[in-house]
Amino acid sequence: MTIAFLRHSVSVLALACAALSTLALVARAQERPIVTAQPDPGPVVAPFVIDPSDDPPLPDAAMAALVRDKIKYVFVIFNENHSFDNEFGTFPGVDGLYSDGLAPRAPDKTPGFTQTYTDLSGATVTVSPFLIGAKENASFVDSVDHSHKGLAAKLDVVDGVPRMDRFAADEYAKYAKPGNNMAQAQGAQFARLVMSHIDCDTIPFYWNWANRFAIFDRIFATEDTPSTPNAIAMIAGQSGETQWVKHADDAKPPLPMSGTINGKTYDGTGAPQRAPIVNDPNPFWGSQYDATVGDRRPTSPAENYAPGNVAENLTFATVPLTAMAREITATTSRDLAPETDLADVKGDVPYIQNLNGASVAWRWYQNGYDLEPSDSDGVASHANYVAHHNGAQYFGYIANNPLEAANLKGEGDFFADVAAGRLPKEGGIFYVRGGFRNIRGVTPPIQNANYPDAAGLTADELQTINKGKSGDDDHPGYSDRQISEAMNAEVVNAIASNPDLWRQSAIVLTYDESDGFYDHAPPRILSYGPDKLPLARGIRVPLLLISPYARAHVASHAEGDHNAVIETINAIFNLSPLSQLPEEAAALKAGDSPEFNAFAPDGFHQTFLGPRDTNSPITDSLLSGFSPKRLRGEAAALPADYALTPSDALWRLPHYSGQGCKTIGVVPEDVRQGIDARPPANFNTLPATLPAYN
Repeated sequence: MTIAFLRHSVSVLALACAALSTLALVARAQERPIVTAQPDPGPVVAPFVIDPSDDPPLPDAAMAALVRDKIKYVFVIFNENHSFDNEFGTFPGVDGLYSDGLAPRAPDKTPGFTQTYTDLSGATVTVSPFLIGAKENASFVDSVDHSHKGLAAKLDVVDGVPRMDRFAADEYAKYAKPGNNMAQAQGAQFARLVMSHIDCDTIPFYWNWANRFAIFDRIFATEDTPSTPNAIAMIAGQSGETQWVKHADDAKPPLPMSGTINGKTYDGTGAPQRAPIVNDPNPFWGSQYDATVGDRRPTSPAENYAPGNVAENLTFATVPLTAMAREITATTSRDLAPETDLADVKGDVPYIQNLNGASVAWRWYQNGYDLEPSDSDGVASHANYVAHHNGAQYFGYIANNPLEAANLKGEGDFFADVAAGRLPKEGGIFYVRGGFRNIRGVTPPIQNANYPDAAGLTADELQTINKGKSGDDDHPGYSDRQISEAMNAEVVNAIASNPDLWRQSAIVLTYDESDGFYDHAPPRILSYGPDKLPLARGIRVPLLLISPYARAHVASHAEGDHNAVIETINAIFNLSPLSQLPEEAAALKAGDSPEFNAFAPDGFHQTFLGPRDTNSPITDSLLSGFSPKRLRGEAAALPADYALTPSDALWRLPHYSGQGCKTIGVVPEDVRQGIDARPPANFNTLPATLPAYN
């Protein structure tokens, strides 16, 4: 049976012309200015809008100097697993589902908009994007396929160009099995779910910041992989390509294991996953391979520490390494195993030391890492902790160095440190991540108790949702979007409520990867991994820039990935680019060789097996999101209350009673164009959690 729920007349030539559409999109993106105004500012926003044509971006060096003079604190709110189109596909003024940000765009000009697959009965099934909201309890949904292989399948790279047209097919194939009607029904529901999207009625806080500040619509996941590699890439610009290039031919004998984790005792030997990391293994540090006796890094009680599900010790350069600056020799001398932990930065350490720059403080705050307000009896349970999301814990020169490991903290510590004035007076870099549950003990807002069962959800089903969807890192499957954005708003409010912090701050709100949800924008394929699958880049993710010196009500089309965040941090704190460090530069050069080019299609050169945080046509910084006039004092800085979310709205769920668009005054693009984007009949947002309704 064919399922069709298109809102437009879609040409049957759309799939055949996907590559041409992709090239046209790229060409159009290159034609437009790097920053464009969003349409229709409301009365609150209009007084702060400066037309980008009256405030053009400056050359990088000039912008960096201006920003460096104003910004001392960079906060990175680092969320989980949503594609750009999934959250902002109908945000006005961006390259979204129905518009390129300048004008409406037809579905047959949008890569992957119309997706088809053949089900096990032989029928052709057609799926295209649709909106979910309060009626579908859209604040919590199940997670879709974001495995490395699944993401490569979804991209569907043909002749070097991702067609973005196999999202639905991958989901169906993952679940559907011959002779199993329940599995086939589940596959059909996931094939729908992957094409769903939300808007400001579900995430009004995010959309409000995007409306008031700068939203970036050309930022991609660094790696075409799940969370761990991109958590690592947030501080390293890669997931271990440098380590792969340097040690591809090294023999790796099995490592001894010992200790008990989550009730399982390990002994004998095992083999951790080698770099580059492409899956979701847990950190070496704290695992059964870690021989540390006291002061061990924490593990997660909800995660699998099988011998093959642990990463090897990572030893390449990161922002925390360059941030040591002139203190790097003294700091690394505190490492407990320098020969192994510093193996791949031996040339970087003296290079950084000789630059003689000022050191920069940093912290990685993550829910569940240590004692949280939700813990009882003063004992850290780590119940909220997702260890494979903590990018910093993978590196020996951080986790195995008491001086550096002190920078790893819990989510509650962030709020306590800000309230007590314990952030360094000289500024620094501060990453904030949620976790498997929230520290307030809040349950998700069930806006429609008669969905997906018109007769009403049972007490057991309600309990399942309340227990399993209360995380605050925005990860589909176990988090709630409104709980997550409330946590994000608490972070922004904590900063904006402190005048000294706000006037010196830049807040970057972004995601690690897409969870595998549909996005139409094809990433550039920059590298291939040891499995010969595309490694960089991954699917597009949201990114917002919030600052007193940000542009107001604009979209930036600067292209990049997590390296763009690193490049911006480098500019603000005058740090050496990771890509210019001796060890990384040598690996980048060595990667473009017959040995590594053999993992890519014929004629492809592996020129990006490492970080790429140096400005180039394919990797830009986030500096275009700042207003030169505000930085120079020619226009007033944006006030703190412009960023604040009303305190009485933070934890009143559902946010704005499900009327977020009306409350913040934003009209989504589908509404602007009169597009009927309703979901298909009998759609289930929870095909794994509540399979009876598939």
